[in-house]
Amino acid sequence: MKILTATEMKETDRVTVAEHGVASFALMQAAGGAVARFVEREYASARRVVIFCGKGNNGGDGFVAARSLELMGRLVQVFLLGKPEDLKGDARAAFEAWGGRPHLLAEETALETSVFRKALQQADVLVDAVVGTGFQPPLRGVAAALGQHLSGLKTPVVAVDLPSGWDADSREFSTDGAYRANAVVTFTAPKLAHVCGNLTGSAYGPMVVAEIGSPDAAIRSDLRMSWAGTSKRLFDVPRTADANKGLYGHVLVIGGAWGKPGAPSMSSLAALRAGAGLMTAAVPERILPQVASIAPELMTVPLAEGPEGEIAAANLEPKRLEALLTRKTVLALGPGMGQSEETEAFVLGLLEKTAENKDLALVLDADALNIVARHKDKLRGAGRTLVLTPHPGEMGRLAGMSTREVQADREGLARRFAEEHQVTLVLKGWRTLIAHPDGSLAINTTGNPGMAKGGSGDILTGIVAGCVAQFPTQVREAVEAAVYLHGLAADFAVREQNEHTLLATDTIAHLHRAFGFSAEDAAGYTWLEGLPRASQ
Repeated sequence: MKILTATEMKETDRVTVAEHGVASFALMQAAGGAVARFVEREYASARRVVIFCGKGNNGGDGFVAARSLELMGRLVQVFLLGKPEDLKGDARAAFEAWGGRPHLLAEETALETSVFRKALQQADVLVDAVVGTGFQPPLRGVAAALGQHLSGLKTPVVAVDLPSGWDADSREFSTDGAYRANAVVTFTAPKLAHVCGNLTGSAYGPMVVAEIGSPDAAIRSDLRMSWAGTSKRLFDVPRTADANKGLYGHVLVIGGAWGKPGAPSMSSLAALRAGAGLMTAAVPERILPQVASIAPELMTVPLAEGPEGEIAAANLEPKRLEALLTRKTVLALGPGMGQSEETEAFVLGLLEKTAENKDLALVLDADALNIVARHKDKLRGAGRTLVLTPHPGEMGRLAGMSTREVQADREGLARRFAEEHQVTLVLKGWRTLIAHPDGSLAINTTGNPGMAKGGSGDILTGIVAGCVAQFPTQVREAVEAAVYLHGLAADFAVREQNEHTLLATDTIAHLHRAFGFSAEDAAGYTWLEGLPRASQ
């Protein structure tokens, strides 16, 4: 699913009408109907709905929603920010098709009337259809004042297209002056604000894209940016009945050190749960029993140790290394291994010796990234699959800049780094980015603050390795799907716990729910953020 700018969305609508023969009013009817169905399904017990309509097409969507909700048996009140004679085009047609009498909010004084106050007090759901994608902030006058009134309420607000006042092209986490929203229903494709901003004020507020009739051929963008969740389709195709473990790859996790068995254990278990056919963990000999105990399905290999129980350079001995790498599909390197001189020599030697092995994909994380940051000449991704999964601090070390500088230009930096080094870069954080060697970018919208715990990165490493092992010729989609599934599993997990008690390993326990979830539901919504009530 492509991500669009406001201008590209406007062009998509134009092309849909001019080149594909879809009437613009039909698009509005589909959009308003999608909002109404969303309210009906996700707020099933809500009887009283108050809809605030602007004078443009966003307001037209609101009038269509009002008519649909009334036909569904809801008690609907409509407030128009203006006068009926201000309505033009499709918005006017939608108003006339609704056929009701709106309460007028033409002046700020109207917000002090008993009718307005009573409507807010009695409403079960509020629908914000004031302004949408075409609006340029800031809000003024009665629209701005209405937003202030809504900000202090606990009644859920469903935003049509965008929370009013939010710039569709904004890449900011938050913005001043925009309406509060608990859910967002947008149309055709997400805009930049949907995938970058915290539109619902949490990581859990539902945000969906509704199909309203624009064909794929009409959706054009120069951003080279997509939504990561689309790639989960890789895993929606059932395995063949005659499948065997050899079809789904063999992951090798190399990591760990004395006192650090947890990281390679979690990566290994995650790779197994993600569907890898075989999984081997190679760790220092003295922690091997602890790692082996994580799952009986896990195979293990003891590695020669240095004086402090770390992975030693002696493991590069040709026969030992050949035995370690034979028939492996993906090598995940770094979890819990430390950065001793011995380990650094091993990592650099391993990268050098595997540089020409085009059949072995590498996933680098944690200490392997920190070691490579001091030896960037080893980052040679051309002609091979090389995936890096840094958090912002690790990215800063890789790029030679501060974490603040990384966060100030996440998108640009990720694209440049991936292109320069010909790697797939997973830059973790709010809205994790997946940058590809061709400079294209995917944005993930799953995940929550409960993941801010030690071990989350190790688990992502394992899921990425497990997904790439199954689809070695579709690395782009495999990595995007892995990031999406990791966050989605955590979203399922946190519903049974909370952000404070959630452990990284709880995410692994909910991977089956993530794999079984379809973001594209039968009602025509694609779930960017949050989960349908039916899935809870």
